[in-house]
Amino acid sequence: MFKVKPLAAGRLPDLLRAMPKAELHIHIEGSLEPELIFALAQRNHVDLPYADVEALRRAYVFNNLQSFLDVYHEGTKVLRTEQDFFDMAYAYLMRAHADNVLHAEIFFDTQTHTGHGLDAAVVVNGLHRACVTAQAELGITASLIFCFLRHLSERAAFEALEQVLPQRDKMIGVGLASSELGHPPEKFARVFARCRELGFRLVAHAGEEGPPAYIWSALDALRVERIDHGVQSMQDPLLMQRLAKDRIPLTVCPLSNLKLCVFPALEQHNLARMLEAGLVATVNSDDPAYFGGYINQNFTQTFAALGMSAQQAWQLAHNSFAASFLDEPLRRSYLQRVDAVFESFE
Repeated sequence: MFKVKPLAAGRLPDLLRAMPKAELHIHIEGSLEPELIFALAQRNHVDLPYADVEALRRAYVFNNLQSFLDVYHEGTKVLRTEQDFFDMAYAYLMRAHADNVLHAEIFFDTQTHTGHGLDAAVVVNGLHRACVTAQAELGITASLIFCFLRHLSERAAFEALEQVLPQRDKMIGVGLASSELGHPPEKFARVFARCRELGFRLVAHAGEEGPPAYIWSALDALRVERIDHGVQSMQDPLLMQRLAKDRIPLTVCPLSNLKLCVFPALEQHNLARMLEAGLVATVNSDDPAYFGGYINQNFTQTFAALGMSAQQAWQLAHNSFAASFLDEPLRRSYLQRVDAVFESFE
């Protein structure tokens, strides 16, 4: 354990912004800013049900996950070409780079876009080209995680998997996203078994709005390596013991949880308690264009609300790389950079 010395007053926000970090829970369509939505709509001759950028921003008031998804899916209709997906992903990666994100593992789905008449390859190729370009030009590494939409059927998931297999080498893993309530993880047990056979890394959203039982199912029925969200795990002491013992990472998204009313106030978020319980929590932005903050805003606002410490900042930064799917030499290199920044702030 790296021991962080106390910081001078007021220095913690600077440290949070400067420290190297990995982002492991980012839906790339959720980084689509209103300005880019309108630019792509104009480029692709797509009519939007909003008069202008500010009218769209005013629609970003949500009382649960589904109310957000309704607005989110409207925005995806402007994505029509490989260049659109490239532009969206590269815009996010530039923003992440500015926030000192060294590595991102990016969620995407194809089912939304094939439902709009696109070929799955258009989606994957545009996103992958952005990842390759960003590494060459910015030095940020990024991998793609293909997500199934859980409100759709198992059959639809298998069909989506077959459609992306020609681009298998451009993706590192698979995940499970979309509306959680009423769609338990075991619904996709056979799909995930097939993905495991294919060598994909496995993650799943569970325990955001859904109960702790969904986290158990994601671990036991899907055999995932990481839980996306997982904040409801704190309701189940046995589950917390398992997560801590097995070092199962949780990709927590504080501002998303606040915006979707999972917690009534950021001061009531359980991130600090997760760390105190020995859970491998990480901080991420989820859908930052909609939820009011990219990763650095998630760090600075949550730390201010909960009174968290520089030692906890180091733990979260360390957790983010430890929980990633990076190869071991690059992981060690990034962790060394984390320690170097904390030493410089002492």
